[in-house]
Amino acid sequence: MRAEAISSGYGDEDILHGVTIHVDRGEIVSIIGPNGAGKSTLLKTLCCLLRARQGNIYFEGTPVKGMSPREVTRKGMCYVPQEQNIFPNLSVTENLEMGAYVAPKGWRTRQEQIFERFPVLRARRKMRAGNLSGGERQMLALGMALIVEPSLMLLDEPSAGLSPLLMDSLFEKIAEINRQGLAMVIVEQNAIEALRLSHRAYVLVMGRNRLEGTGQALLEDPEVRRSFLGG
Repeated sequence: MRAEAISSGYGDEDILHGVTIHVDRGEIVSIIGPNGAGKSTLLKTLCCLLRARQGNIYFEGTPVKGMSPREVTRKGMCYVPQEQNIFPNLSVTENLEMGAYVAPKGWRTRQEQIFERFPVLRARRKMRAGNLSGGERQMLALGMALIVEPSLMLLDEPSAGLSPLLMDSLFEKIAEINRQGLAMVIVEQNAIEALRLSHRAYVLVMGRNRLEGTGQALLEDPEVRRSFLGG
């Protein structure tokens, strides 16, 4: 995926100003920066929930700017929002079925693969999703994205609200999924863990590219440590 000189925002206000990023096959790329930097706005723009007013977005070599989110999902780019990422009044199984709406053929086979990856969801398959724990909800949200067999997943604050133990477990699961070839773009409040997990990362400030490098290089960068990692 490649996004070039992207500008987008809400109403008449631009939040992103010429942002450029790329994600290679199988990479984990993190987007970090202060609150209001445009990190979540970037994810929404990449998956076409927000319209890019300027610039271009290419996925699998195809321009996707102007496509509907459904079309982009069918092409293999899935977005997992921070909030409202499950249907709380539906069962776990019904949520997975809803996740497969853009690729319904063979969804039960893929559902079984999700249950193998997240055994706790199998045990809770008939439970109302709103009654799941925070960690289980995040697993379900991941499962709903994975069930369409994407090649790129966009994760917005996946660890928000989780305890340190559940956060560690979630990051381990994300790393495991990535090792099987799925590329990811992650916006994450825990910037240190995100950088440790990432092959590469971008720092956004006020809707603009500020820094770029490997996760390890940015962890060791004095400016990044001082401004974004608490010292």
